[in-house]
Amino acid sequence: MTTVSAQGRATGELRELAERAGRDLEEASAAEILSWAAETFGGRLCVTSSMEDAVVAHLASRALPGIDVVFLDTGYHFPETIGTRDAVAAVLDVNVITLTPRQTVAEQDAQYGPRLHDRDPDLCCRLRKVQPLEEGLAGYDAWVTGLRRDESPTRAGTPVVAWDENRQKVKVSPIARWTQDDVDAYIEEHGVLTNPLLMDGYGSVGCAPCTRRLLEGEDARAGRWAGRAKTECGLHG
Repeated sequence: MTTVSAQGRATGELRELAERAGRDLEEASAAEILSWAAETFGGRLCVTSSMEDAVVAHLASRALPGIDVVFLDTGYHFPETIGTRDAVAAVLDVNVITLTPRQTVAEQDAQYGPRLHDRDPDLCCRLRKVQPLEEGLAGYDAWVTGLRRDESPTRAGTPVVAWDENRQKVKVSPIARWTQDDVDAYIEEHGVLTNPLLMDGYGSVGCAPCTRRLLEGEDARAGRWAGRAKTECGLHG
């Protein structure tokens, strides 16, 4: 059955838009990709941010001032991450929206037992990240992520624009082709906010119980779920 978004676009049309843009915009700059997304989706476009840095939020605010920036407050974040969220809301021309899980940490502990993140991290991520995001994206046709191909082998094939079959939405990754050097240069040039933990040995910032500092020579995401086969929270596949 064909479904239609609140804006009136059928899912088939959105899928075709995504597939065509993925081909046409592969060599486009991040600014060009975001300009296309802003013109195509307008207020039905949002940014999702872990508040590791504000690079994509900064880029998106130039293409669509006042754009919604969606942040998942899992209840397990470092104080520095919450502080970065608050700073982004204060200094950028964006509308920060904080999503929370259906249960507080205490309520989850009561139902599943304490430290679910140690015993079943996939379930914890599903309850505290995946489910809230799916509910929070209901009002949008497309979402912008900060995924980069150089971050890990699981992200090496990230398209700049793709169709998210699970969520039936267009997924835009404008900095997919960037390297860490590109990110660092953009941050320096524009004075973009970054999470202070990136200057304290962390290569990627997630929930506090499941994130550690990097060891010498490790890739940027090695500090996430260290010692486990898990490499993604489930938001991106």
